[in-house]
Amino acid sequence: MHLGMMNNPKRPVITEVERIGRNGFSFVDLTMEGPQATQFDVPAVRRLLEQYGLGVIGHTDPNLPYAYPIAAVRKASLGELERCAAAFAGVGATLMNIHPCYQCPPTMKRDLPEMNQEALGPIADMAHGYGLRLMLENFKAPFDSVTTFKKIFKAVPDLGFHLDVGHANLGGGGALNFCRVLGSKLAHVHLSDNRGREDDHMPIGAGHIDWESVIPALRATGYDDSITLEVFADTDAWAAEYLKISRAIVLSLWDAAGVRE
Repeated sequence: MHLGMMNNPKRPVITEVERIGRNGFSFVDLTMEGPQATQFDVPAVRRLLEQYGLGVIGHTDPNLPYAYPIAAVRKASLGELERCAAAFAGVGATLMNIHPCYQCPPTMKRDLPEMNQEALGPIADMAHGYGLRLMLENFKAPFDSVTTFKKIFKAVPDLGFHLDVGHANLGGGGALNFCRVLGSKLAHVHLSDNRGREDDHMPIGAGHIDWESVIPALRATGYDDSITLEVFADTDAWAAEYLKISRAIVLSLWDAAGVRE
């Protein structure tokens, strides 16, 4: 298992990669979103990643309307996702996340899972052309349900599962159920804490998530790969402290879960 952190999109990507490298993480969860991270110098970022020995995972803008029921909107979103895929591949990524698309006319809310399912196949094929595996992240209803994800994975079998434990605490199936049912599909994991109401991105242990159950459940799936500590703060100093605490807790619980096995 190796731990990474996400760049702050309010700052240039180069600046953030340097910060992540200095903090001793294993990889950058590279989000391409506004205001400062919609684009970057690919060769320069790749050199910096190599300098610090950092891996990289692609993280896309969570608000792209790629499943909207207007063909021109879908086409434009696919074009933006392809631009991201090219950049991610250029810096050495092999994974690219995508968030569920919630944008649709009010009368079509019930059709959201089917519209996402239909749109994700072509996006996964496009990503594959760049050497990337596409992975879908869980979030709020209806994409907080194991049943919804099982249907999507059946229709798009090459799609990976991006488990966000903080999101899973906001309702629906919960992290333990996701691990139990979809553990074999895991491609990447986000960890952060909250109090079950909002996606607060608190340090591990500061909210209501039962980490002494979640971490062993995650390890019991056999997953032993990339985990992002998606913990945020208003200043670099506070962020460094929160990340330090979170990393220590996760590593301790991970090691203890291995002993119990």
